[in-house]
Amino acid sequence: MKKKGAQVVAEIKKLGGERGVRSRRRRERCGRESRWSTLPSPRSGRLDIAFNNAGVEWIGPLDQATEAEYRRIFDINVWGVLNSMRHEIPVMLKSGGGAIVNTSSVAGHVGMGQVSIYTASKHAVEGLTKALALEFAKQNIRINAVAPAGVATEMVDRFAGKEGEMRDYLTSLHPVGRIGASEEIAAAVLYLCSDDAKFTTGTSLVVDGGTLAQ
Repeated sequence: MKKKGAQVVAEIKKLGGERGVRSRRRRERCGRESRWSTLPSPRSGRLDIAFNNAGVEWIGPLDQATEAEYRRIFDINVWGVLNSMRHEIPVMLKSGGGAIVNTSSVAGHVGMGQVSIYTASKHAVEGLTKALALEFAKQNIRINAVAPAGVATEMVDRFAGKEGEMRDYLTSLHPVGRIGASEEIAAAVLYLCSDDAKFTTGTSLVVDGGTLAQ
């Protein structure tokens, strides 16, 4: 993944642009309002594409849900996405438009027991994506979501373990017989950001190995 990312950066620089990357590990730092002042590229003053990839999980029965956990999940999963768009969209408007992709989840399309707070937060991301896509459609800003099922990430490892009964159960939910790879989600994001998707806005692209088709 890092190698592919480096290739993308090289292509951007070759075309005279400048890459801008904010990783998940820098979430707390980038959450400060002062950090957003450096959002546009210093060279071009533009922001053409934004990928808001915020997400943490919570697992447990309803009687174990606390206000603190609710606020933590919604602060990252919902406010993180909303606040990002609140700063990204004005910059895009100045240069005539852009494309935004928000990370949702299959949990934003259905109900899932034992993950109530997480499920609610991803439904909120779906709603924000649709509402703001309509709000800015005529200003040439496309806003979509990508909705993965299980993907081989640290979050899924925390949720289901790297092996064992829970991991096997999670895998069994995917008709293709495996969970996804981060590169497969990245490919969907790249499509939504590209000109190939210039007639696509306000939608959620499900990348789930057939999970929701069952």
